[in-house]
Amino acid sequence: MKNLITILICFSFPALIRAQSELGANISYATFQHESRGYVEVYLHVLGATTGRAAVTDSTKQALLDVVILFKKGAEVVKFDKFRLNGPASVQPIDFVDVKRYNLDNGNYQLEVSVQDQTNPSVAKKFETSMTMNYQPNVLAISDIQLLSSIKNAGPESSSNPLTKGNFIFEPMPTNYYAKNDELLLFYFEVYNADTAIGIDYVQTIFIDNADTKSKLEAISISHKRKQPEPVTASVQRVDIQQLPTGNYNLVVELRDKDRQLLAQRVMPFQRSNPYLNISKEEISSGKLSLQDEFVGKLSVDELIYSLKAIMMQVDKSDGEHLKLITSERNENAMRLYLMSYWAKESPTNPAVAYEAYMNVARQVDKSFGNGFGFGFETDRGYTFLKYGPPNNTVFEENDPSAPPYEIWFYNQFPKTSQNNVKFLFYNPSLVTNGHVLLHSTARGETNNPRWEVELYRDAPNEMEGSNFIDGTTMQRNTGRHARQLFDSF
Repeated sequence: MKNLITILICFSFPALIRAQSELGANISYATFQHESRGYVEVYLHVLGATTGRAAVTDSTKQALLDVVILFKKGAEVVKFDKFRLNGPASVQPIDFVDVKRYNLDNGNYQLEVSVQDQTNPSVAKKFETSMTMNYQPNVLAISDIQLLSSIKNAGPESSSNPLTKGNFIFEPMPTNYYAKNDELLLFYFEVYNADTAIGIDYVQTIFIDNADTKSKLEAISISHKRKQPEPVTASVQRVDIQQLPTGNYNLVVELRDKDRQLLAQRVMPFQRSNPYLNISKEEISSGKLSLQDEFVGKLSVDELIYSLKAIMMQVDKSDGEHLKLITSERNENAMRLYLMSYWAKESPTNPAVAYEAYMNVARQVDKSFGNGFGFGFETDRGYTFLKYGPPNNTVFEENDPSAPPYEIWFYNQFPKTSQNNVKFLFYNPSLVTNGHVLLHSTARGETNNPRWEVELYRDAPNEMEGSNFIDGTTMQRNTGRHARQLFDSF
């Protein structure tokens, strides 16, 4: 199992050792096999802002760390490495990662890593953990599961990058802790000797289980695939963990034969913090979540009102009435509470980002459809745009001789109501700037006016089709009168 040692955060896993320091550094490792022999990768993550920095040029500086890595069996040192780790030269401190690889015989080891800030030698910390190497020729095995921060394609210029493996650059996670803004669980592992150890197809299953209850999370069964036996099979997987609640979990890789007998297994524990997931307004108001620390805590009363009115079209009728009440009363706490709970539900991992992305659109809609009477997203067109998104096609008509200016919006797909080919017709009977109102729509739940054509051409009342002037719904065709043709053309 890959073990992690951190001096920034203490986790509940037995393999994690806590060390107190102002130096922001994390050590982790993972074991692999190459040509029937095991090797270990030791990763060192450094927070640049926590190190001293020596001048490189007049404008750039870099961290200088002295690192000692020991592998011990009892009191005997079986492998030793000492080196100077130079951080990248930069104007401002930046974080950096380094990896070292060591061949090791099978056995149990004590891994010790000492890191000393060369610019401030009094800051020196030591990390210790136990590890096991157990890879044998012709025996089916799985490498450690390597948790990753990112994967990039390795170009020719990446050949000297110590994180390069094959055609990719693997940046390891500094810890096995996934914070509230993390959305993906990205990981890598290898399977060895399937060709000689079993020689037939096998099933590779990857899943997440709850480390506290030991129950398998059926909703997060990552993959279940038949594999052909190969000397080495490498796998990169990514899992969306936005809906994974706060807790302790195990990432599990299993290999089974055709009779579902377990052949090999590897387990990687990790922690997930997801405080916004399914959080209620009552939980927020109880103090479990400090609103002053969230994005809503930075908004003024006017910004809160603006933001709440911008989501009015997204909520149901009862919530809409509630929003009208708290905005009219300018109830600051209630407004912050509602806005936070709304965006926490929409985006549990990063409500602030989801809020800002939406508000960028809302501000543009406000600007485009504003008419001097309220905000632009409170007009019929603004409301429709924010609620349903931009139309696929739009027709504008300002020169129809017997109708005020009008426009027709066409939606090919309409997921909100599971319809296709939905249309909205807005017209401007007042002729004021951006005075368009919704006259008719085919969307379920929106204004549906069978006599929309008669209303649009009310300045030509004697040109209705037929003799029923009370219930008539269509107009005679005439020069320049294209509304019906345009409405039916998509």
